[in-house]
Amino acid sequence: MIELIIIKYILNNNIYNKYNNYINLTNKELVKIYYIIKQLHEASDEDFTVDDLELKFFSEYPFLKSSEKEMFSGIFEQLRKVHADDARVEEFMKKQRDMVQAHRIAELSLEVTEGRKEFIDLLSHVSTLDADAPVEEEIEFVSDDLEELYNNLVVTQGLRWRLPCLNKALGSLRKGDFGFVFARPETGKTSFLASEATYMAEQTDRPILWFNNEEQGEKVMMRCVQASLGMTEGEYKNDLKKYRQAFHDKTKRNIKIVDNASIHKTYVEKVCKAIEPSLIIFDQIDKIKGFDESRTDLTLGAIYQWARELAKTYAPVIAVCQADGTGEGVKWLTMGHVANAKTSKQAEADWILGIGKSNQEGLEYVRHLNISKNKLVGDEDSIPELRHGKMDVIIKPEVARYEDV
Repeated sequence: MIELIIIKYILNNNIYNKYNNYINLTNKELVKIYYIIKQLHEASDEDFTVDDLELKFFSEYPFLKSSEKEMFSGIFEQLRKVHADDARVEEFMKKQRDMVQAHRIAELSLEVTEGRKEFIDLLSHVSTLDADAPVEEEIEFVSDDLEELYNNLVVTQGLRWRLPCLNKALGSLRKGDFGFVFARPETGKTSFLASEATYMAEQTDRPILWFNNEEQGEKVMMRCVQASLGMTEGEYKNDLKKYRQAFHDKTKRNIKIVDNASIHKTYVEKVCKAIEPSLIIFDQIDKIKGFDESRTDLTLGAIYQWARELAKTYAPVIAVCQADGTGEGVKWLTMGHVANAKTSKQAEADWILGIGKSNQEGLEYVRHLNISKNKLVGDEDSIPELRHGKMDVIIKPEVARYEDV
């Protein structure tokens, strides 16, 4: 029965091209029919029906005995009645292909071991295993429909910021967007993340994945509680059960913090694949392990390129890194203040936000946001003049929030 299903399945031209080299039939009558299918597909790129196949078969075998003609007519009648789940047949065909490929690799490996083939022959064969797949099925082109593009990139909002000024300047974060925030130590980078991430958690049903390799993870989660509720420790500590539930209700328990002082890229990839996050946060990204380059700037460039790939595969990425010593006391940080980087970090980002802090008396709680790079599309309410804007905001460390002035 399975061979009958295969015969009917490969009447489809795309399926035939995909699996033709891996079909192994044992029924000699079906083998004859299979060769007729080969002739049909070699002559045309069309899909064929059982009627097409039957007509071609009997034209190729006009002198069959009556008993043989009756037998093949019965087979074609059976083919017309064959119905199978396409997904299950596809799965079976893939397994057949894998078995054939594995068998050939085993044969070549034995020949290499016995000295009858060179190792390069084995490598060459392995490198061509996917060559039989139809190219048109592997390539997915970007739409050129203007209405579709505008709706997907502008009208359909992604994750919005708590700070209205960032919605006006940057707009939503969407899948594929990668950017980073940088500042001097003790400026409020983690509070910025807590303020924004907890607001974004309210907008999604998927986890926000926060990789933390800086301060203690429990402290970071406590800041998230404060930022979400807008409450100080003194306000919520008298009824922990009540405010625990309030935090869970607001954020939908979407804040997932991975706390590890030595986070490896492979582990990050496994976690992302497992939970399919709506947002990925790295605090701090420069400390991610698993990248070995000859120079620090090249290593960091590789890390940031990898983060961009994560954004395209899973969800938007917000990274955090340090500003170097030249940024101390500077209000408006630029790309030139990014620590340990020439252009390798900056080149990979879609957006870059510097958080400046003045040492002037009376401005202890004022932060100065400077968007030094912005390749985001924005939203319908974004303001083009603010794409590279400079904005003063207030930090409220007691509730881990930032607010517009």
